[in-house]
Amino acid sequence: MTELDLKQVARVVERAADRARREILPRFRCVDVETKADGTPVTQADRAAEKVLREFLEAEYPQFSFLGEETGESRRESRYQWVVDPIDGTLSFTRGLPFFATLIALLEDGEPILGLIDLPMLDQRYIGWKGAGCRCNGVPVYVSQETDLKRAIISHGEPMWFEKAGERDAFLRLATEIPFLRGYTDAFGHAQVLSGGVDAMIDLDLSPWDTAASKILIREAGGECLEIVYPDRKVALVLGSPALVEQLRGFLKRAS
Repeated sequence: MTELDLKQVARVVERAADRARREILPRFRCVDVETKADGTPVTQADRAAEKVLREFLEAEYPQFSFLGEETGESRRESRYQWVVDPIDGTLSFTRGLPFFATLIALLEDGEPILGLIDLPMLDQRYIGWKGAGCRCNGVPVYVSQETDLKRAIISHGEPMWFEKAGERDAFLRLATEIPFLRGYTDAFGHAQVLSGGVDAMIDLDLSPWDTAASKILIREAGGECLEIVYPDRKVALVLGSPALVEQLRGFLKRAS
C-alpha cells in the first residue's frame, strides 16, 4: 500500500463523525438504557452510531481492520486499524448531561497516527494526526505548560476506578494535595486538557477505544501522555503538561 495521505483520511473521519452525530443527537434525553454484562450502560444511540461509523469507514477503507466498543473486532491483513467508541461517557448521555464524545482513531502497526474527539452537544471537534498538530473546530490548540501542581487544575476519572486498580491512596493524595481538583471525566476531560483549560488529568480503567485518540492528540498538542497497563489489562492515562505528568506519575503505585 502506498503511504497514507493523513490529511485526506482526516476529511473522511470528519464525515464519519458527522454521520454519528446524526444518530446521537436526536436520541439525546429520549432513549432507553440497557446494562451490558460488564455493568456499563449502553443505548440504541451507541449501537446506531457505531453501525454507521463501521459501515462508512469500512466502505472508504475496506482493507483496514476495525475495533469498536459495541461491535467488537474485525481483523484484516493490514497495518491499519480503526478504533472507535461511538459514545464515550454513555452515563452522562443517559442522564441528559452534554459531556460525552465520539472517539475515532487510526492505528498503524498498533500505534495511533490520527485521532478525533467529537463533543456533539458542545459542537466542539478535536482532530489531529501525526506531525500536523491538533485543532478544535479548525483552530490550533495546545496543552498547558504549567509546572506547579499548586497552581494547576487537575482532573480525574471516576474515584471507584482508583479503588478497583488498587490506587485508592493515589486518589486520597490527589484530594489532599491538589488545591484545584476537578472531576471532569471521560474524553470530555481529555478534551479540556487538549485546549489547556485543565492542566493535567489522571484517568483509570480504560480500554483501547478510550485511549487511542487521546494518545495521539495530546502529543500533537504539545503534551505528554503516559500509559500504564494494569494486571487486568485495563489502562491508566496520565496526560497533560509534561512537567505535571512527570509529577503525577509518582502518585500511582503502578507507575512509580
